[in-house]
Amino acid sequence: MNPACVLRTARLVLTPVGGSDLADLRAIKADPSVFAVMLGGVRDYAQTSEDLANDVVNWGRYGFGIWAIRENGRFVGITGLEHRADGRGVALRFALWPEAQGRGLAREAAFAALRFGHERAGLPRIVAVARESNFGSRMVLGGIGMRVAGTFEQRGYTMLLYESVMPAGDGRSIISH
Repeated sequence: MNPACVLRTARLVLTPVGGSDLADLRAIKADPSVFAVMLGGVRDYAQTSEDLANDVVNWGRYGFGIWAIRENGRFVGITGLEHRADGRGVALRFALWPEAQGRGLAREAAFAALRFGHERAGLPRIVAVARESNFGSRMVLGGIGMRVAGTFEQRGYTMLLYESVMPAGDGRSIISH
């Protein structure tokens, strides 16, 4: 693991996912209370293993990917950046265990990933998608400075497309925290 890709916040340590995270990833991705609203939905053992292999490849190929989020050494969720299969761009994603929600950890982790994407990976535009009815995710995305840029329908749900854009030549995103 490249130490430059490890992120530290006031309460969290974010590490690029790797083989040692497979058990934690299998547990969180198999839990409908966490992953039912995520793109691709709940994942089985084989799907999670394939996701992890792709995540590792993406870190090497693009210099960004998915991080495991730990609070006091305990796995609490994931966040990260990945290319959306629908072509909407590089997307910020996050999912935390229910017991880790409601304390600002998702905002803290997502903001760290967003800053990494703009400032270290050099991504000029990062998107995120949330169901219109998912107020928790919408609060996180708005709270880290992302703005609604459009809507679309997916599997019968209205989805909000958020974006964060780095002004040309500035080297800094138009996000605040």
